Amino acid sequence: MENKRTCLYDKHVALGALISPFGGFDMPIQYSSIIDEHNAVRQACGVFDVSHMGEVRVKGTDAERFVNHIFTNDITEPPIGKIFYGMMCYPNGGTVDDLLVYKMGEKDFFLVINAANIDKDVEWMQQHLEGYEVDFEHQSDYYGQIAVQGPEAETVVEEVLGLACKELTFYTVKTIDTAGETVIVSRTGYTGEDGFEIYGSHDFIRQCWDKLIESGRCKPCGLGCRDTLRFEVGLPLYGDELSADISPVMAGLSMFCKFDKPEFIGRDALLKQKTEGVERRVIGIELEGRAVPRHGYPVLAEGRQVGEVTTGYNSISTGKSVCMALVETAHAKLGTPLEIQIRKKTFPGIVVKKRFYDKHYKKD
Repeated sequence: MENKRTCLYDKHVALGALISPFGGFDMPIQYSSIIDEHNAVRQACGVFDVSHMGEVRVKGTDAERFVNHIFTNDITEPPIGKIFYGMMCYPNGGTVDDLLVYKMGEKDFFLVINAANIDKDVEWMQQHLEGYEVDFEHQSDYYGQIAVQGPEAETVVEEVLGLACKELTFYTVKTIDTAGETVIVSRTGYTGEDGFEIYGSHDFIRQCWDKLIESGRCKPCGLGCRDTLRFEVGLPLYGDELSADISPVMAGLSMFCKFDKPEFIGRDALLKQKTEGVERRVIGIELEGRAVPRHGYPVLAEGRQVGEVTTGYNSISTGKSVCMALVETAHAKLGTPLEIQIRKKTFPGIVVKKRFYDKHYKKD
């Protein structure tokens, strides 16, 4: 089956991007270099095509009750305009996907899901609609999306795109009527830096992209540095740090599972894991030297394999060789010595916090 293409695909080709398959789409991995693009986001401003992400709208009388049933976080109390991070889980606690839920109105929620999981997620949600009075709309084909990220993102979005965004605090959303349509602007960021996501029609997103590139104030960035950026600040990627076999508790994301709200799918299994403990946990490891640990490499303790690397890089912002790894809980404590097997050699490391680089989000 052929990969899909986003509404910005021809723009990436015109800029000479290296294109590669990701999540069923042909996506730009890099334009100049991953290091250049990574540093642009950390120091100034970069723009990502994230139109491959999926969008679902849930409205109606039971919208809140339905979303709370399929989602680990609690969406009931906070005001309209708030965004929530959390997971959809299987009854056994395994992760269907991690996602964002935008509270657009009292009975109106906008769900943003991972590209590789769109079909699976939509099917999962639809399987649980029975008994809920909701209008469920799969909107992935309508929306294009860009993410403008970095310390200069706010100024660039305001001045280059003419979209008022200053008043948005971290993890909030608003709509703007412009160019004959209603666009969605949010302030979350998957890079550890301040940043905005803009959702609109394909035409609108193409116009935004052109303005940003022509301005010279925003570097085009590929999925290569998106991964190095999110990894450095300890943010998970579905398929690496979360999966059907890796629950939110195992991934260290229990804070996004609200056990005091009414029953949600996977609650009992996750609560059991939280109270009784889990056999494996996602941790951070810092290696001595410059050897680079990659996904799937074995993690050893005294010569015995106790886990494997989920994501690893020589961190661009810190210069250290670090990785996240899923290991037996007995070896998950901070300061525990471990080794990573890279081809035929082993390299010593130590368990550290998963956040290898401090986040720089806008504070409320």
